[in-house]
Amino acid sequence: MHYKWIALSNTTLGVLMATINGTITIISLPAIFRGIGINPLSPSSFQYLLWILMGYNVVTATLLLSFGRLSDMYGRVRLYNLGFLVFTIGSILLSLTFGTGDLAGLELVIFRIVQGIGGAFLMANSAAIITDVFPSSERGRALGINQVAALAGSLIGLILGGILSIINWRYVFLVSVPVGVFGTAWSYLKLRETSYKNREGIDWIGNLIFGTGLILILIGMTYALMPYGTSQTGWGNPYVISSLISGLFLLGLFPFIETKVKYPMFRIELFKNRIFAAANIAGLLRSIGYGGLMIMIVIFLQGIWLPLHGYSYAETPFWAGIYTVPLMIGFVSTGPISGWLSDKYGSRGLATIGMIIVGLGFLALTTLPYNFSYPVFGAIIFMMGVGNGMFASPNTSSIMGSVPGKHRGAASGMRSTLQNTGQTVSIAIFFTIVILSLSSTLGPSLGHALAQAGAPQLSPYVQKVPVTGALFAAFLGYDPVSALLSSLPTSLTSQIPAGAISIMEQRTWFPSAIAPSFMIALRETFYFGAALSFVAAIASALRGKAKNAQEVVEYDAEKARN
Repeated sequence: MHYKWIALSNTTLGVLMATINGTITIISLPAIFRGIGINPLSPSSFQYLLWILMGYNVVTATLLLSFGRLSDMYGRVRLYNLGFLVFTIGSILLSLTFGTGDLAGLELVIFRIVQGIGGAFLMANSAAIITDVFPSSERGRALGINQVAALAGSLIGLILGGILSIINWRYVFLVSVPVGVFGTAWSYLKLRETSYKNREGIDWIGNLIFGTGLILILIGMTYALMPYGTSQTGWGNPYVISSLISGLFLLGLFPFIETKVKYPMFRIELFKNRIFAAANIAGLLRSIGYGGLMIMIVIFLQGIWLPLHGYSYAETPFWAGIYTVPLMIGFVSTGPISGWLSDKYGSRGLATIGMIIVGLGFLALTTLPYNFSYPVFGAIIFMMGVGNGMFASPNTSSIMGSVPGKHRGAASGMRSTLQNTGQTVSIAIFFTIVILSLSSTLGPSLGHALAQAGAPQLSPYVQKVPVTGALFAAFLGYDPVSALLSSLPTSLTSQIPAGAISIMEQRTWFPSAIAPSFMIALRETFYFGAALSFVAAIASALRGKAKNAQEVVEYDAEKARN
């Protein structure tokens, strides 16, 4: 009785540390890139933004299944402890980044990958450790507390990132180190193995095929967001096409291979369980539809809404974190309650209603103008947080409670893999939608703004600014027009009235110029998110009976044997 709370508190600390690191990085990217001297208009800069945002998820999504299987074989606590240690080492390396410019950008990407390896160990085992030590009648509440910690970490990260980025960008990574050191020592001293160890062999062929296929797809989607030739995106790049086709072929081959090997890493037979299959599909759809929302909101707030309302670019990271707090409060306020209710009444109804609420929230966002009233915006994202809180812990409890104890590590890895893959794919899709939309609307918007400012002769030059560069610059608080003016020949700039230059160099000119076209692009991503959320609600409703009575019998019998 005492140990289960030790296990919950330690795994919750691990989740808290990992989620703080996620949002603290998003909100602090402007300060980080200024600190290392990255030029947002450089053709190579956008890839650093993408890989710092997505590299962590690419690594964790690729490794989670393998780590989940290794945990079933060698002990979940042992590998969970190793994850705490590796994550802490990654945080130390990030805070010690030595170079500047492209070298520093590459270092940050590599060190984030180190963090991702540690995070994969943590995520592959935390839910399984909780499931091992809590009876089915309390599991939903325990997982709900764990999920609340995840969102509380996201909230803390947003605020903490805004504060620390103003002081020194290195503190953004250094702040995780004392938590990691304490958590590592505590986990090694207090956690003990309670799981059934499955001594089956490792599926090396399955690991190789799955890992290679997933990496190829995620890398292809990442570089599809980079300009190629005269196109604003790289979807026509032969390397991107070949990477995606090869990855899809390998992942299509993977289920067939798993039915032939002696010890499969991906338990295909678990999907014969209707609850497990439907809950995982719902979770994947939710991740794809929702995973890119936060970064889109942060880009919009930091690059457009906050400057339009008088905030300096040095202050925007902090205030962007503050203004997204209602989203986190909505989740935190419903997470424990939904977990407790799922223990009593089952997961299907709560999870389904939660995704319907999220879908309605997306549709509500499409009605906002770019210069929206904040109370309306805050109410909408609060509602979306409530919906996610209703979905998260009941859905996780449903997945973990539907499998035998000896396969919980694999099941936890499968669940986390689908979730992280979905989030990475979501960011890539959201960026693709925005870039494709802006490629047809940004040029005319800038041309119209230049004409109004009194410098129509600059329109052909300003419209050459890549969409990715404009997007990146807006997010980091730079004005690409000022950079462009400095690069133009004196013979041209001398013809521009001083009043026009003064207007264009104002803080609000560029945000006002791109806001109408950017809002059109955002609405398209919101429609996409709404559609996926409603499909996720349908999948959730199809999971069958609210409780899996057979699992309760298996759990109690297993604990009695142990």
